[in-house]
Amino acid sequence: MSEQLYLKSNAILEPLWNQWYAWPYLIQPATAACIAEKMHLRILESYVSAPHIHAAAAQSKKLQGGAFLDYDGPLESVADLIETTRRKLSKLIGLSTDIATLNTMLVNEAQGKSMEGLYEKVPESLRGLVELVYDLNHNPSFRFIESLLYSSELYSEEHQRIALTLADPDRRSFILSSPRFESENTVHLNLPFSHPLTSELMSMRHSPGSPARLEAIANHCGLKDAKRELFFSFFSNEEPALQDDRNFAGDGVRVRYFGHATVLIETRDVSVLIDPVISYHVEKGIGRFSYYDLPDKIDYVLLTHNHQDHVLFETLLQIRDKIGSIIVPKNSGGYLHDPSLKLILKNTGFKNIIELEEMERIPTTDGHIRALPFLGEHGDLSIKTKLAYQLELQGKKLLFAADSNNLEQTMYERVKEAIGTIDYVFIGMECAGAPMSWLYGALFNRPIKRSEDQSRRLNGSDHAKALSIVRLFEPKEAYVYAMGSEPWLTYISSVSYDDHSLPIVESDRFVACCIEKGIKCERLFGRFQFVAS
Repeated sequence: MSEQLYLKSNAILEPLWNQWYAWPYLIQPATAACIAEKMHLRILESYVSAPHIHAAAAQSKKLQGGAFLDYDGPLESVADLIETTRRKLSKLIGLSTDIATLNTMLVNEAQGKSMEGLYEKVPESLRGLVELVYDLNHNPSFRFIESLLYSSELYSEEHQRIALTLADPDRRSFILSSPRFESENTVHLNLPFSHPLTSELMSMRHSPGSPARLEAIANHCGLKDAKRELFFSFFSNEEPALQDDRNFAGDGVRVRYFGHATVLIETRDVSVLIDPVISYHVEKGIGRFSYYDLPDKIDYVLLTHNHQDHVLFETLLQIRDKIGSIIVPKNSGGYLHDPSLKLILKNTGFKNIIELEEMERIPTTDGHIRALPFLGEHGDLSIKTKLAYQLELQGKKLLFAADSNNLEQTMYERVKEAIGTIDYVFIGMECAGAPMSWLYGALFNRPIKRSEDQSRRLNGSDHAKALSIVRLFEPKEAYVYAMGSEPWLTYISSVSYDDHSLPIVESDRFVACCIEKGIKCERLFGRFQFVAS
């Protein structure tokens, strides 16, 4: 029998796009183009001109999550990435420029009359990829025909890599401001996310592979000498510590909190995982569930919205072989700020993707999954790619509202009329979210005024808004989650709380109010589970 090999428990796999940590907006070509030109290059060039400022800022908790590169390697590596970006991404940088040109042309020339004659003025890179439109206030705009974007020369898998390293997974640089440079301890594998060898590599977190398959990966990636030796050092014949209770076989509905917005809901016949952001197996610090606690099969993965802390390729790729279907918010708008999540996943190799509209539901073994409206947390932008979810399994009703902000109580009252009361409510209370520009700044056509940016923050509910939802749905239990406070999340959330942080103060008030009303309530952190029977 040939030797069986597994990824070591502390082997970190990071998906990369042009050496930056890959999040959904770096997959769709138009959003990637704008971010590369207006964000990545500006950070890199700022670092080259003043590395000492970035070094000091990266150590400041107050500036955590800002546009400061956290890096102490040779300056030449940053300069090389600037040159590589301008050369290899020249078409995308041109696309970003052409998007701005198209927008300016429409503002200046589309005055409410037919746009038919304006198609000939569309920049060449965008010809056949956009539709020119007015909104109902006669403001000109355009939408992408997104499927054609992916089949054009603008989409290329050559920018995708997998970075392998052995390190502390809880101590990593923030993904939106710090690219990943290859070092003597890191291997960057030339593997697109949709490649079969990527799936084989990722599955070795929990399933065995052979030396021959590792040879195939090393040969495909052209690894030689020290890099080849380093690559093989990430694997061991030691079997992973898969937990005996990872497959639920009991009565009732088991609910397991994995950190942030990640919740696993199981009966003996069905498993549902929401917003998977999974910790590596770490035997130190706070208790946590890890990849080794996931069941052998995950029937449904539910994704609430298209932010980097809810759609994490690092996790999704490592559990892809376990997933039956992925449920995502339906979006066919084609607008720059709201790319289709279905197309992002499809073009990175995921299968069985189901889109749901608000209030649609699908049957499952033991019950159903229903999509619910999701207000807030998107800076008042017209974002359709967002849903909350209601699960009903074995008669138990659970609501997962993620980062929802209760901006309109009447909407929830209408939802209540349709679905009735809820037994268990999970709601996010990140009520002091980042300014709108933190995620969307590179996509705007004009500079954002500071007053606008500070007003239109990416906020969830405060205690009063969350309490209104709980009063309405009359749950037996309520849980605050999706706070991004676990240590293994800092590199994607940049969150750092203390007892005086507004989300902590507000969620403490919410918990106290719920308990006073006889509702079991807790702010979740680390790991947590219960069985509803």
